[in-house]
Amino acid sequence: MPCAVELSRPIIDRLCAKADEATIPVAVGDMATAVAPGTYTLVYLVYLVYNTISNLLTQPEQVACFRNARHLAPGGRFVIELRVPELRKLPPGQQAVVWQSDPDCIALDTYDVLRQHVVSYHVRLDEKGGVRIARSPHRYVWPAELDLMGQLAGFELETRHADWQEAEFTAKSRSHVSVYRIPPNQ
Repeated sequence: MPCAVELSRPIIDRLCAKADEATIPVAVGDMATAVAPGTYTLVYLVYLVYNTISNLLTQPEQVACFRNARHLAPGGRFVIELRVPELRKLPPGQQAVVWQSDPDCIALDTYDVLRQHVVSYHVRLDEKGGVRIARSPHRYVWPAELDLMGQLAGFELETRHADWQEAEFTAKSRSHVSVYRIPPNQ
């Protein structure tokens, strides 16, 4: 049986409107500390799967998220989809990179390389001349750092691909899907 862990009341309400709680129980809380009933064979970070663990803004919170996958049965898997920081695009001394520039949208990332923080800004213009600005802070994590977090929590890396179509992960990959597994004999 699946179980959802969610902190946002509006998201919980939407989930419950689509499936009753008898079908999908909801544990209210954040992904680093919430306790869900039972054990599972798969845990993945759902809210836009992509970059979810980076919403935890400190390394200890991210490690706690791995440790909180204690709901996994032996042999169970923890799946993370995450972008690879594009620091190669950041010239020395510059703190921001524009990654989209269209007539109705400008998007840029600002980096704090000492704290491994990136803040994405999306500036959208509507047809009436209105402006909407969205700001999204993240703590970026290198794949090797994720592997160490997994190891600290008792996981082993099973596979890593550049995307959901299982393209090879290379030094040029802009994202990855990493599957961590609790060894079956634990």
